[in-house]
Amino acid sequence: MDLSLFFFADSSAGDDRYRLLLDSARFADEHGFRAVWTPERHFHPFGGQYPNPAVTGAALAAVTRQIGIRAGSVVAPLHHQVRIAEEWSVVDNLSDGRAGISFASGWHAGDFVFQPDNYKDRKNVMAETVEVVRRLWRGETIDYSVPEGLQRPVRLYPRPVQPELPVWITAAGSPQTYRLAGRLGAGVLTHQLEQDHAALDRGIAAYRAALKAEHGDGASGHVVLMLHTLLGEDREEVRDLVRAPLTQYLSTSMDLLAGALADTPGDSFDLRKLSAQDREVLLERAFGRLFDHAGLFGTIEDGVATVERLNALGVDEIACLIDFGAERNVVLDGLERLDRLRRRIG
Repeated sequence: MDLSLFFFADSSAGDDRYRLLLDSARFADEHGFRAVWTPERHFHPFGGQYPNPAVTGAALAAVTRQIGIRAGSVVAPLHHQVRIAEEWSVVDNLSDGRAGISFASGWHAGDFVFQPDNYKDRKNVMAETVEVVRRLWRGETIDYSVPEGLQRPVRLYPRPVQPELPVWITAAGSPQTYRLAGRLGAGVLTHQLEQDHAALDRGIAAYRAALKAEHGDGASGHVVLMLHTLLGEDREEVRDLVRAPLTQYLSTSMDLLAGALADTPGDSFDLRKLSAQDREVLLERAFGRLFDHAGLFGTIEDGVATVERLNALGVDEIACLIDFGAERNVVLDGLERLDRLRRRIG
């Protein structure tokens, strides 16, 4: 099991907002972690300090030497295919061949300010974008329309360092997305916010079945699971440390989800109309589930047990989400213990 770091902060909290990202990336780079992931998120405090993972990836490339620099995720239907390839080829060059992308189809209609016509067919647009970016990355020339009804042949510059772009597909739990990742021969980046262990098991099985059907029995793929993470000396002390910041983090996330549901045509449910008491109950339940069943919390021994359980499900890498609002010194202390876990399971 590999361990990597994942970032998705509430951008409304605190100053010096990228310090933890850079300090943690340096630590992970020096201690042999697999990768650092930064997402794409727009127009909302939840994750909003990461509107472009290529920009944060370029910054990370400049302060690290060996760790993977990955997008988790690029929302493919919001961008031109060539632009994605160009930006990440720059990151690949700056990092001397350490770039990787998880592609997502997008889910929040409000994000499609950039490309409103792509929202309805976003999953197909994502699949097409993955294939085109791969072709450009390999050095192929592709014709694109230009003014006056003409065609222009386009090749990628600068040329990337890696001959093949490492690719994942972001799956929120849909079996169809897992199967798409398998058909594309990509990895999977997923989470347990909307999946219990049984659903995750089914999703991974569907992914590997599709992968082998399309690419042969030798294809094993790569499954990355995002988990909110903090390790300490005592499980209950860790619970007390993370309760307030993680609950606030979940509250901000709930606001984002409420906006997404409100923007979905035909959806009449509005989280924003919940009473304060109902909202508090919902957040308490969400915190309890996340801490006890869908996170990497507690002691190093708790972490070993979590890794063993996920390894049995077929997870290859845990992307540890560490910037959910705990104090910086607490997070950095937790990284020391996370490194000890990494060495235990390596």
